[in-house]
This record gives sequence, structure tokens and C-alpha cells, in this order.
Amino acid sequence: MPHHDNRTLRHATVLRRLEVRESVALTPHMRRIVLGGAELEGFHSASPDDHVKLFLPNAEGELVLPTLTPEGPRFAEGALPSPARDYTPRRHDPAAGTLTVDFVLHGDGPAAAWAERARPGDAIAVGGPRASFVVADDFDAYRILGDETALPAIGRWLEELPPGRRAQVFVEIPGDADRQDLASRGDVAITWLPRDGAPAHAEGRLEQALRTAAPIAGDVFHWIACESRRARAMRKALEEAGVPGDWIRATGYWKHAA
Repeated sequence: MPHHDNRTLRHATVLRRLEVRESVALTPHMRRIVLGGAELEGFHSASPDDHVKLFLPNAEGELVLPTLTPEGPRFAEGALPSPARDYTPRRHDPAAGTLTVDFVLHGDGPAAAWAERARPGDAIAVGGPRASFVVADDFDAYRILGDETALPAIGRWLEELPPGRRAQVFVEIPGDADRQDLASRGDVAITWLPRDGAPAHAEGRLEQALRTAAPIAGDVFHWIACESRRARAMRKALEEAGVPGDWIRATGYWKHAA
């Protein structure tokens, strides 16, 4: 069996104070925020599913950031810390000095609420990424499955796919209006799977797509990102079907509160 060299790259953790340059509604459930600032210099993201930690203004409207220590981040005593959430760098343009982050608008979480209100000039801070999981580029094809929270990573993955490289993509979204135009130089087949009111945490269209997907000849890497329990279950199903564990990356992008 061929050995495909997936690699994990480690990066020095840096906190960067940035500001909103642009805010655009992509779909009913997705908003794109373009960030910039002098401190973006030196930022590097090596993989489409990298994660950065976004630090948002606290309840008093201030950015209160931790000090990075060998024991981890530490906030000053008595400080009201900025809430922090993990997000995917959708696009980094070093020449323009911008970093694009797409936000799923759901519920009243601090990040989604901030993104809905964000205007040019608003302050935010970005930490990381601390590491990048770089998938080998010599697989015969890639099967990519995710819900709307994975769309930023999927979109970036397809944009960075080399010409002619094959990818079979399944994206579960709230409804048809949440489709996006995803550009790629690869040989890509995208299937959109609207939930149309079905709960996002329940087994459904992604699992069915995985069971019934047209076979792909050769070595296929599987990338899965959705609700945590669902991602674990799909990984288990693939392993039971004989897919090598290092040909699978299944990540819980969020967790349903039972």
C-alpha cells in the first residue's frame, strides 16, 4: 500500500490586533469579514483547515488579550477577558495585507453576533494558527464532506486544489439559498445537500452521501467536518469499511448540546 506523507507543521503563536476592512453578506447564513492591519505582517496559514483564534471585544467593548506564557495564555488579574472562538482563515492575501474570515450566522453566540454588527474600523485580534495539518498531494482523489460550518475550509481547499486534481464534494446546508459559488482549477464535482428544516446535529444527508457515493478509483483521502458526534461516526464507518486511518481526517467543528 502506498505511503502518503501527511504532515503536521508547528508555528510560533502570535497575537495580532487587526481591524475590519469590509463586511459582506454571502448567503442568508454566512457573512464574510475582511480584516487588515500592520500586525498581519508575517501571518502564515499552510492548510485549508487551519484554525485561528479570534478574540472579540468583551462586554465593555474592549479587546482584553492574554499574555502568552510557556504555561499557556494568561489574563491579568481582575480583567474581563475577550471572548475567543476558533475560525478558519478563508483567504490570506499577503500582497493586499488582508485576512478573510467567513462566519456562520446561527443563534446568539458572541462571534456570530459580532460578525452581524461588524463595520469597517472595528477592532478584533487573531491568534495563531498554532499548527497546520498538510494533507499529502499525491492521493488519486479527495472526498470532502461537511456542513455549512466547514464551507470556509472547503472553499479554500477547492481554490488551492492543483489543476486536474479530482475531488468529490458533499456540502450539507440549511437551504438552497445557502449555496456558494466555489471556484477550483481541479476536477471537482460538488453536491449540495439542503437540510430544509432537519436539525443540523442529527444524522442525515452527509451520512447518506458517504454510504451511496459513486466509487472513486485509486487512493482516496477523506476529509469530514461537521457536528462532533456525526464526524466521529462517519470516521468509524470508513475505518470499518477498510479505509486506512491516516487517509481520514474527521473533525468536529461544533458540538450539539444534548
